[in-house]
Amino acid sequence: MSTDVVAEVVVRPIRDSDVEALGRVHAICWHETYDHLISAAAFEKLSPRRMAELWNHYAERGEEYQQFAALVDGEIVGFVGSGPARDEDAPRERELYFIYLLDAYHGTGIGQKLFDAAVGTDPSYLWVASDNPRAHRFYQRNGYALDGGEQVVPFLGEEIHEVRFVR
Repeated sequence: MSTDVVAEVVVRPIRDSDVEALGRVHAICWHETYDHLISAAAFEKLSPRRMAELWNHYAERGEEYQQFAALVDGEIVGFVGSGPARDEDAPRERELYFIYLLDAYHGTGIGQKLFDAAVGTDPSYLWVASDNPRAHRFYQRNGYALDGGEQVVPFLGEEIHEVRFVR
């Protein structure tokens, strides 16, 4: 999608009625983001229905969680979530848990709108796949820097190496 052809973009809090669409977009985004890191066999376990079940859990979170969806012409194309730090040695009180945007909308400014809705300019930290240079550049543009934190996390029965960015 051309960066100058994006129709009406709305960023709004996630609603219970969004879970099916979020599940579908989440599954697609994981394929687009992690296909080079995870085997095709692992992705066979992933389904939009399974992801929608995950979103049912996310939708029940309290006020301390910030979760937003980006819609273009009424269709969800991305989402973001942040909340209290989950790590015992957290470098900040707030963590950006996830931000995903369909590849077709990269470079349109929608990712920035999602990011701003969830964390704004507040101090925070996040974990991101070490082999995701596009995401690294995005976070660096938003004032984050690597702090040396690393972890290996389970992902669809395999593992992903992550690095920590802090602002």
